[in-house]
Amino acid sequence: MTQHIYGRFWRRLLAMMVDGVILTLIISTLFITGIIVFGIGVAFPLSGDLPEWSSGLFIKFLVLFWITASIIKMIYFVYFIGTTGQTPGKMFMGLRVVQQNGDPMTFGLAFLRWVGYIISGLCFYLGFLWILFDYRKQGWHDKIAGTVVICV
Repeated sequence: MTQHIYGRFWRRLLAMMVDGVILTLIISTLFITGIIVFGIGVAFPLSGDLPEWSSGLFIKFLVLFWITASIIKMIYFVYFIGTTGQTPGKMFMGLRVVQQNGDPMTFGLAFLRWVGYIISGLCFYLGFLWILFDYRKQGWHDKIAGTVVICV
């Protein structure tokens, strides 16, 4: 493998924050649109008691929203990493995800890496903090998918 400069923790964190802002804008727009379309929250009484139909509708809406938001996040990361190896945040920070041998990413590895994001975040984000201590700056999600993040 060609010698690469690995993407360091803080640079990767800033890239993730850029992606987070983009996803927050998309998902917030979806949430507000859903509230308007379903008319939830328009006529709640001041006493705080929700009519039975409203509370049930709101809970169903939240579950549907959470599922949809999760799918949007998955598509975002898998699509960008699978096609170019870069999300908009990584592009902005000059980073690219590649396979450990230097080959470009595939959609299968991008999906596996996204599953690794979930695992990396489960234990108090220890899988992401691992980047601080690893020689090749790999988080658990990188190790699971056999990827590295390099500076371009």
